[in-house]
Amino acid sequence: MKINRIDHVSINVNDLSMAKEFFLDLGLEVKAEWEMEGGQLDRIVGLENVKTACVGLGMPEGSAWIELVKYYTPSEEIDIQQPYANTLGIRHICFAVEDIEAIIAKLKKKGTEIFSEIQQYEESYKLCYVRGPEGIILELAEKLR
Repeated sequence: MKINRIDHVSINVNDLSMAKEFFLDLGLEVKAEWEMEGGQLDRIVGLENVKTACVGLGMPEGSAWIELVKYYTPSEEIDIQQPYANTLGIRHICFAVEDIEAIIAKLKKKGTEIFSEIQQYEESYKLCYVRGPEGIILELAEKLR
C-alpha cells in the first residue's frame, strides 16, 4: 500500500466566479468544470439533497488540482470566516512562483489583502502571505537562485 500523489485540494466557496477569476489571474488554468447532484453524491459527501458546481484549476504542466466547489444545496448557514495563519486546520496553499514582486504588485492593484511585505527567509526564499476571496490564504514562495 502506498500513496502515489496529491490529486486535488477542495475549497468550498460562495462566489464561484470570483474565486475562479482569482486563481486564473495567478496563472492557473481551468482543467474541468462540472455540476453534480443525486444520491451517489449524497453518499460520497455524507449529506442529503446535494447539488454542486465545481471548477478544477491547475498549472499547465501539473497534475494536482485546486477544486473550487459551490454547494447550492444544502446551504451553509455560517458566514465566511476570516481565519488567521495560525488558526487550526488546513490553513493555506503554497505556490512556488517566479517574480514574486510582480505578482504581489498585481494582487495589490486588484485589492487583495497582503499579510505583510515580501520577506526573505535566509538565503533560500522570498515569501509572502495573501488572502484571496472568501478567506482563502495563499503563501507565495520564490526560491532564490
